[in-house]
Amino acid sequence: AATDPRVLALAAQVTESKDEDVPVLLLQLKAILNSASLGCKESKKIKQEIYYYDLTQYCMLVLRQDYSRLQGGWTTAAQLAEILSHCCVGLEVKEDPEEFYKKFLPLAIDNLLFLGRRLQARFIRAIKDKEKQDFLRCFHTVTDAICWLFGGHIQLTECVLQNDHFLQLLITDDIETGIIMMSVLSNILRVNSPVLLRVGEKILHSVLDELVYKLSSTTNPVIGNAATKLLLSLAKFCEQLVKLLTTRYKGLKVLLSKQWMGKGFDRDLSQLLDLLYLEQSNGKGEMQRQHQAACLIQATWRGFQTRKRLKKLPQAVTALQRSFRAKRKQELQHLKKQKEDEALKQQMQLQRQRAMRHFHERQLALLEIIHASQVDKHMQEMERKSALTIQRFWRGYRARRYFHQQKQSLKEYKAAVIIQRAACKFLEKRRKKRVLSPWKDTKGLTDEQRLALKQKVDDYIKLHPASQMSEEMSKELYTQAQEKLAQFLLRSSLDRRAAQRRETLLAQVNTDVELLMNAPGLAETTEKDLDIFMSRSVPVATKAKQSHNSMLKYTCWPWWKKLGDEFVEDDVIPDEALNAELGTLFIGGRK
Repeated sequence: AATDPRVLALAAQVTESKDEDVPVLLLQLKAILNSASLGCKESKKIKQEIYYYDLTQYCMLVLRQDYSRLQGGWTTAAQLAEILSHCCVGLEVKEDPEEFYKKFLPLAIDNLLFLGRRLQARFIRAIKDKEKQDFLRCFHTVTDAICWLFGGHIQLTECVLQNDHFLQLLITDDIETGIIMMSVLSNILRVNSPVLLRVGEKILHSVLDELVYKLSSTTNPVIGNAATKLLLSLAKFCEQLVKLLTTRYKGLKVLLSKQWMGKGFDRDLSQLLDLLYLEQSNGKGEMQRQHQAACLIQATWRGFQTRKRLKKLPQAVTALQRSFRAKRKQELQHLKKQKEDEALKQQMQLQRQRAMRHFHERQLALLEIIHASQVDKHMQEMERKSALTIQRFWRGYRARRYFHQQKQSLKEYKAAVIIQRAACKFLEKRRKKRVLSPWKDTKGLTDEQRLALKQKVDDYIKLHPASQMSEEMSKELYTQAQEKLAQFLLRSSLDRRAAQRRETLLAQVNTDVELLMNAPGLAETTEKDLDIFMSRSVPVATKAKQSHNSMLKYTCWPWWKKLGDEFVEDDVIPDEALNAELGTLFIGGRK
């Protein structure tokens, strides 16, 4: 079937127009929808074409705009909300229905409620009566569109109740908008009553709190009638809600009977009160039964506890008597021990006094016997004996105390010694029992490993070949090496001879210094001492001896140490050697 040309033309205009002109253009959809009768095939076809050309999406999205500066104002927004609801109800989506039902419709509900909040806020802030009437009419149109939309799609009732905008719209002190929102809630209950049991407990409590608050905070009979009807509908639908009203709102019955009786809706009010009182009576009967059951349980438990205590009473009395007798016996023993200690203390004190008296008597008797000249000596002897006795007792006491202090450490030391001995014996036994591991010969290379190693060596030689030299280059290199070797040996021979001469000079200097140090003073000098310093025989003999020893060492050298002498001419004598030879003849300041 051919597409409606009006839909095509409108879609083209919307696509090419500015955002400000789109809402006014979308108002043409109302005429297109009204051209076909509601529910017929032509109407469904037009709605499908409008949806497939995204005009419905445009209607939903433009609801978020600010219409205060657009053509037609908020009336245009209300008409677009009505058009959107009519386009969605009765629409059969064949392509991707899940997106339409789970994404598009909840978003449309959210935008409609958002538009309703805007209109409600502007209605409350409006001052002029005409503006108030216009905003109220637009608000009513939007709420009717919402009711029409969830009336065609029942699953949207849950989305409406769970939406935060709906609760904000319901929680208002304004009478006109509050009545309209309660009518929306009444339509929700009429369309889908079980939805209140599927929403969260928090949302249900919020709705009930607002309804009860409206009953308690206002005296307007219209508000009271609407709230009472809603509560009655809830109570008739589910007994659980009646129980919730009774338990959560204790003074609701008194409030309804005192404040709202005789306001024109006594019939509904009486039905609600009957339901509440019936639930309360059932609750009271249940409470009485629970109270009686609790009393019976408590009586049974107390009787059981009493009988249990009576059975344990003889054992308790026996235990009490036993503990009392044990405690009394302990007290008597303590008193007896205390008396014995006091008696012993008195006896010791008495013995000490008797000993002191006996000592003094003996001292007096001795003083009478001893001569007067021997008294001091006797007293000193007694003091010495007393000091020795005191020291002996003190040392014994100190030794015993030290022994008791060191007793634990000595015990630990002995225990450590015993443990060490046992450990040493155990280790010695283990060492004797241990069998030496057999010698494991190193494994040689196998034929395969030997071939692999040889192959690696050959590869390395191929990668790093030795440099090739010609015969002339080899001879030249050999000649250079021989020359450098001769120069090195010549220098080393000269250095060695110079070192020997230095050692000789040092020996001569040390000898002269020793002679000078051992020389006698001038007053004691003789001609013999003078000859020692004037004679040349001693230095010459020393030099000859050194030369002879050097020659012997030279002859004993191996052949490879004598290679340096082949490159030295015998007739050439270095100046340093000559100076060294002449320097050895310096004696006593003369040459």
